[in-house]
Amino acid sequence: MRSASAILCMLPFCSLLPSQNPMTPTVVHKDGFTVIGILVRTSNAREMTGDGVIGKQWARLMQEGLLAKIPNKADHSIIAVYTDYASDHIGEYTFLLGARVTSDAHVPTGMVARQIPGGKFAVFTSEKGPPQHVVPATWMKINSLPKTAVGGDRTYKADYEIYDERAKDPQNAVVDAYVGIK
Repeated sequence: MRSASAILCMLPFCSLLPSQNPMTPTVVHKDGFTVIGILVRTSNAREMTGDGVIGKQWARLMQEGLLAKIPNKADHSIIAVYTDYASDHIGEYTFLLGARVTSDAHVPTGMVARQIPGGKFAVFTSEKGPPQHVVPATWMKINSLPKTAVGGDRTYKADYEIYDERAKDPQNAVVDAYVGIK
């Protein structure tokens, strides 16, 4: 598993890598699912300052072994969800970090359960590299694409990242970003 220092700045806006060719997403339909984890309210503007909280959430998840405390995990992936958007990627949103579960009957103290709506998603796959670099670079590209390049207008209901087996190596991680579209 990744160390807390390897997962700082997991934000949908940081510009840490040079611009590359535009990404072409795969459009998929996904069923809704439930995530149990820790959440915080933030904005991309806040995350670009010293008061950012997403990196702290990742550190807390790893340092406190919170994944091991989540019951009924559907798989071994980590899910990072961006939801409850005030407007779009410029406004505030809720960041939920945890795991997909098969049941939310037992939510650990200090955590929440949230239903993530199903629907149509544009799936973008990051380049291979340290997550703190490749994931923000992926979001920078997504946020800079014209609406038509994403496969439809963004819904800003729920976007998420999946950190599966391909993200276990902190120097060569590959992460999928699911962007909700109409």
